[in-house]
Amino acid sequence: MPKTILLAGESWTSTATHIKGWDQFASVTHHRGADDFIRVVGGDGYEIRYMTCPEAAEGFPSSADELAAYDVVVLSDIGANTLLLPSAVWIRSERFPNRLKALREYVARGGGLAMVGGYYSFQGINGGARYRGTPIADVLPVEIHPYDDRIEMPEGIHPLVRETAREHPILSGVSGELPYVLGVNEVRPKTAADTILSLPTEEGGHPLLVVGSYGKGRTAAWTTDIGPHWLPNEFLRWPGFPVLWRNLFDWLGEGRD
Repeated sequence: MPKTILLAGESWTSTATHIKGWDQFASVTHHRGADDFIRVVGGDGYEIRYMTCPEAAEGFPSSADELAAYDVVVLSDIGANTLLLPSAVWIRSERFPNRLKALREYVARGGGLAMVGGYYSFQGINGGARYRGTPIADVLPVEIHPYDDRIEMPEGIHPLVRETAREHPILSGVSGELPYVLGVNEVRPKTAADTILSLPTEEGGHPLLVVGSYGKGRTAAWTTDIGPHWLPNEFLRWPGFPVLWRNLFDWLGEGRD
């Protein structure tokens, strides 16, 4: 049976004003940031359904039963408000299920959940992602800080495998130096969690990949992007990247077995 993964977020809309002397005009562009990730990691028994931020605002599953259609759910650069405020609540003032609570129940029953880093992940830019203190914070293997948690590393820093994690099944078949990353969200691993990858000690030792469990399910925090800008194309092209992520999907999905 193929692993079924729901990847929500990792998209944005940009507006620009173009000024040419006396004249000006506006343009709007839409961006799908997960297409390369899906091309590299998907297929061969891994079916990834990509739900962009606007699609997730209305179409993200609203119960643990609906989420049970997926082995793993990945939240990538999608703030808590997008899941908390569908149009039924925001526009029509109607009651609607709390989808963060649904995710917590889904994991407790045996589902797998990963949060991917970004400007609207964990606490995010200006604290705007707002996951601290939510049901998602209960299940993730890391503590979320109450402030803007971005760490920008424009010089590029190579993460390292933690010595205590070298035999972890997530690293099976992964070898060689990891490519550099350009930023992470700052988090703190929970006591019972396992840190798999982290930045070097001289760069603060901040975790890159932390895994843990909640109820019958499993969770992961990947604190950098799954594509530019924090994760450069060199990382996406690294042969170990699809191996690492497929191993992670397998490990997260074992709560369903």
